[in-house]
Amino acid sequence: MTHTTVAGLGCWLPPTIVTNADLMAPEMDAFVRRRIGIAQRHRIDDGAATVHLATEAGARALASAHTEGVDALILATTTPDRLCPAGAPEVASRLGMTGIAAFDINAGCSGFLYACELAKGLIAAGTAASVLVIAAESTSTMVNPADSSTAPIFGDGAGAVVLRGARPGQVSTLGPTVWGSDGTLADAIAIPAGGSRQRAASSSGGGDLYLHLRGAEVLRNAVRRMKTAATGAAAAVGWDLSDVDVLIAHQANAAITTALAAALPFPLARMPSNIETIGNTAAASVPILLAQAAGDGTVKEGQRVVMVAFGSGLSWAATTTIWPRDVTPCL
Repeated sequence: MTHTTVAGLGCWLPPTIVTNADLMAPEMDAFVRRRIGIAQRHRIDDGAATVHLATEAGARALASAHTEGVDALILATTTPDRLCPAGAPEVASRLGMTGIAAFDINAGCSGFLYACELAKGLIAAGTAASVLVIAAESTSTMVNPADSSTAPIFGDGAGAVVLRGARPGQVSTLGPTVWGSDGTLADAIAIPAGGSRQRAASSSGGGDLYLHLRGAEVLRNAVRRMKTAATGAAAAVGWDLSDVDVLIAHQANAAITTALAAALPFPLARMPSNIETIGNTAAASVPILLAQAAGDGTVKEGQRVVMVAFGSGLSWAATTTIWPRDVTPCL
């Protein structure tokens, strides 16, 4: 079976920064910094949408891989530009790759790792020699500005990787993915209206068109599921967590990251974080953090890396890699 390796890595954050002071009173600012760990987030400008973020990150991943094209493109997002059509074909065309296979997936904040597993399957089957996986989110457009439980948490951005078949004997490959879902808690993180179940907002107001979040329930499940997935992914390649150099965890909020480190247990110092400066970027969180960590030297050649995420669905996923020698991220 052909194994898969990371050949390129990139990310993009829109230039507009919204600080806590722009959104809330000083006492709320202090609470958000202390409990959630967020001081600012990036937001798309008027006229921009998820495909624009995805195109920027995809272009950077292609440049990092020193290539102009791939055989397929997968876009992971929970904030599509439209319900129909998928955004991936438009992103492919914007990148000069009209004609390739391109499709969207929605697996919540786990979407990037789900998409990487699908890309691994395409490569292993010989259907594609290389795949561009992009996770892009315009989550700020899906939160109610008046909802203090969601509006301060989410930011916009995109991250991307180029995946290729590994050379014979190459050790820097993606390991097995440990993943799962629990649809009994589908409404714990949800936008109730807009789909086939409820096309429009209820007569009581437009709140159904915005993201609803049951925070305490999400926290409990996030820690438990990410602990199991991260431990299982490491075990699948014969590692104990003590063998892992860096754990790239979805940046939901600082409380979840701290609780996960304690539950595993794993040194918090080896879990990089960008939640303070970019907030929760949903499916884009893991590839953005990975790109930044590889860019600043936190993730180095030959290190053992675990990536883990949890999100709506509920969904969760984790995988591993030994970081390759010749990948320089384009930020």
